[in-house]
Amino acid sequence: MDTHDLRPLTTASGPFASVHFDQSHDTEDAAKQLRLRLKEINGALSEQDADPATVAAIVDAIEAAPPAVGPAGRSLIAAHGEIVADRRLAAPPAAQEARYSDLPYFLPVVTHAEDAPEHLVVFVDRHGADVEVHHPDGTVREETVQGPEDDVHKVRGGGPGHRNLQHRTEEAVRHNLEDVASSVAKTVERTGARLVVLAGEVQARAELLGLLPEPVRAITEETDAGGRAAGADRAELDEHVHELLAGRHLAELDDLADRFRAEVGRGSGLAVSGLEAVTAALSEANVATLLVGDPGDAEVLTGREPTQVGVAAPRLAALGAPQAAPHRADEALPYAAVAVGADVVVMDERLDLPGGFAALLRHP
Repeated sequence: MDTHDLRPLTTASGPFASVHFDQSHDTEDAAKQLRLRLKEINGALSEQDADPATVAAIVDAIEAAPPAVGPAGRSLIAAHGEIVADRRLAAPPAAQEARYSDLPYFLPVVTHAEDAPEHLVVFVDRHGADVEVHHPDGTVREETVQGPEDDVHKVRGGGPGHRNLQHRTEEAVRHNLEDVASSVAKTVERTGARLVVLAGEVQARAELLGLLPEPVRAITEETDAGGRAAGADRAELDEHVHELLAGRHLAELDDLADRFRAEVGRGSGLAVSGLEAVTAALSEANVATLLVGDPGDAEVLTGREPTQVGVAAPRLAALGAPQAAPHRADEALPYAAVAVGADVVVMDERLDLPGGFAALLRHP
């Protein structure tokens, strides 16, 4: 996950209440279930001696939110009685979390962003396209790119006049699709979308695909499901998009795992694993991508600055933090990674990560 949007957390002061929970509203007793979760969250934070103002901020934010539509999740991080991060999740997190700690805990946000990344669904025909921009929080922004309809009507008849009119029609269609391709490319660049799905007329899809810049074409897939016409089967399209997203995520994990193994195998110095090596790289702002496995309850030492992180007191003293304190590794290492502008990716069984962490570095 690109962690740019999480950077403000590294300048906020703790301690933090970090809450990640199921906010689904897809059953008859959904409101009752949410009240039970809220009671559990309130109790868990109070048991950890969270300050009342911060607990109240979390509770108020949950109670004030309108009911979600269908399955959904939410991540809230608060400090000193104020909400400092509020993320809707398009699906519930794997487990409910309610922590009170000196550092924010946001790995569930990272995990969800990998499962439901920014993506585009483009419904295209001869006249233009309707473009849906899907965000990781489940919200959707819609755009329309439309050409003059009169210019692209099918031409009947024959003779030179017919051929000239047909040529103008084909040019109008191509112009419309060039506008769509330009708009899609700009939207991908602006949003960092990781998948573009083309739906709609077969010929228009094929022509649009050929007009897209190569970097966008590389992340683009076509589907026969859905279209611009009213009554198109949306459920089939949504299911196909979900399958494409899941497949692309798995392929990205494969690529990362292969790259990590390759760097380790060639001894390039661009891949490290284990808490000691990874924290050393983070303290030097030398991590391009932090890989997270299952660190369990592992702890590291941290100082006042996010990159003051390590496993031994002498190392922290050398970094200017003689009074280092222990913190959970699953909080401290992602926090440091965000501070240095590194990506954070939650891995699965593809890699066995000693200590629960590994990293791809910027330089040896």
